[in-house]
Amino acid sequence: MTATGAYSPKPGAAPLARMIAAQAALETRMLLRNGEQLLLTVIIPTLLLVLFSTVDVVDTGEGEAVDFLAPGILALAVMSTAFTGQAIATGFERRYGVLKRLASSPLPRWGLMTAKTLSVLVTEVLQVILVTVIALALGWSPQGGPFAVLSLLVLGTAAFSGLGLLMAGTLKAEATLAAANLVFLLLLVGGGVVVPLDKFPDAAQDVLGLLPISALSEGLRDVLQHGAGVPWAGLGILAVWAVAGLAAAGKFFRWE
Repeated sequence: MTATGAYSPKPGAAPLARMIAAQAALETRMLLRNGEQLLLTVIIPTLLLVLFSTVDVVDTGEGEAVDFLAPGILALAVMSTAFTGQAIATGFERRYGVLKRLASSPLPRWGLMTAKTLSVLVTEVLQVILVTVIALALGWSPQGGPFAVLSLLVLGTAAFSGLGLLMAGTLKAEATLAAANLVFLLLLVGGGVVVPLDKFPDAAQDVLGLLPISALSEGLRDVLQHGAGVPWAGLGILAVWAVAGLAAAGKFFRWE
């Protein structure tokens, strides 16, 4: 017989770290099971890398095409997960009341955002591994140091996460779906991912160079293709986008 006042298992919320880990694991499984998300995060970047590396569609300048394309595809992978995929998923969670119910659970709201961020990072690690393996098989010869690459990827993730959460927390789910996909396509074409920025008019280059996808793709390209050191200019642009996006998301995000 159980003694009075003694319960097993002990009632109450689990430790915060365990709750965040469990939610992050759930978010990751849901993302990997979603066919549309897999199309954005895995299939499209992979197809673009293979297609443009093996078929002479775009003049990427001197050297092997894969040396130019691989850094841009890594940047695209970050954008597809941290911005497009997260914006669409969070937007529909908000519409169907999932966020409202999660907000009433013992997991604090900042804990939920942390879990979503961890899920994005786990997915990006898988993407980076996949893109790297395919690029190496296509003859990629990366240069540069890992610190600069990691710094760019982390700041790029923060910048795109802030923008994705801002969009998901302020627009209706259907508008988020349309806007996120449209922005994805526009930045794919005009962000230096597969088309060099120097192919655009000079005035357009100045504007496009300030976009987060351009800062990320060009920064990665400077390091991985040209063996440059830490690209402080690109990191600075990404830092500004990250601070502005996350601050705006924190202020304007609506949970229902």
